[in-house]
Amino acid sequence: MKRVILSVAIIATIGLVSCKNEAKKETTKTEQTTSNQVASIETTFGVRGNCGMCKNTIEKAANGVEGVSMAEWDKLRKQINVSYDESKTNVDAIHNAIAASGYDTDKVMGSESAYENLPGCCQYDHGMEMSLKGDVKEDENSNH
Repeated sequence: MKRVILSVAIIATIGLVSCKNEAKKETTKTEQTTSNQVASIETTFGVRGNCGMCKNTIEKAANGVEGVSMAEWDKLRKQINVSYDESKTNVDAIHNAIAASGYDTDKVMGSESAYENLPGCCQYDHGMEMSLKGDVKEDENSNH
């Protein structure tokens, strides 16, 4: 009889522990945070230049403007694609930064003193076309 009572007590205890554990299940909390993402403006405009060194200088000048997140100059088309935060800068500031580095844009003439300090391969023809459309062939003489 003691065995039966002991067995019943053990089973009852296990049952209570099981019930307690089920009641203590922790609930997971998911927090959703919204970030203040600022919409980026994308623009494309013409920039004169000749070679890979020009590409580096032009992109560095554009990327140096606070708020610019991406700048990529296309040597063949003579144009730059820029993404920027309009709450921090504007397209005119980007044109001015590129012009200050010595390169003409389709809005602002490059700084003459900066142009004169460019390497010889980077001293472009001030009359060259910009923002070329359609198929563009690479000039054999501009592989710098």
